[in-house]
Amino acid sequence: MESVGRSSRSRGVVELDDRGPTLPETLEIVRGTWEGLSPLAIDNDAAANNRIVTLNRSSPAHAAFDMMRTKLLRLLRENHWTSVAITSPTAACGKTCIALNLAFSLANQRDCRTALVDLDLRRPQIGKALAIKKPGAMESFLKGEAGLRETFFRYGDNLAIAPNRQAVQFSAELLQSASAAQAIQTMRQEIKPDVILYDLPPMLSTDDVLAFLPNVDGVILVAASDQSTMSEVDICEQSLRERTNVLGVVLNKSQYSQEQYGY
Repeated sequence: MESVGRSSRSRGVVELDDRGPTLPETLEIVRGTWEGLSPLAIDNDAAANNRIVTLNRSSPAHAAFDMMRTKLLRLLRENHWTSVAITSPTAACGKTCIALNLAFSLANQRDCRTALVDLDLRRPQIGKALAIKKPGAMESFLKGEAGLRETFFRYGDNLAIAPNRQAVQFSAELLQSASAAQAIQTMRQEIKPDVILYDLPPMLSTDDVLAFLPNVDGVILVAASDQSTMSEVDICEQSLRERTNVLGVVLNKSQYSQEQYGY
């Protein structure tokens, strides 16, 4: 697995005014919302079967994701960014696996609160990968019909995960709706994540990614070795660069070994 590339395109940063609650009130809201989320019990067998290696730090495979985490955090902090979309050119590139491993790697960073949101509304996978029982409906959350406590689970002290139990028929329309933008804003205000990861659908099969891009600061593109073509990667990267910041391209499913480095 290898991450490469970086965008030179800059985006404006929206400054919030100072008419919100005072610091103690804000901290109380965050604490109450966080503690009110249902704790997530991980099915370790399901996680292992779905190649989520960053839950078990004894596995040497976690090192690649820790390196990705460190590079991503540095880039986000340098630019005062928080939100990252994860997508791929086509299906079966392993983007959900990347998103989950990156999220659990970030969870090991004690000074960083992370939220992982399943916005692959046509084919939700996060709940299945973790064998989460009774996940919420992302459609209801994005329409303002369900709150954070019905949608997010809390893992440890600094990771919140929002799985999705069912597919959404008109997903692109929902993702670019005013209610979805408001739901995302509410999540940002109440959970106060330092990093938000959005697992989005493949780019070349739907317009969902383009519909949601105004809500993110940058994108990670996941390509699969011996599956994704250079043409597919180029088309996706060019389209993304015209609209947002490309934070990197991850080469997944590679047979390349790092044993030459002695680890």
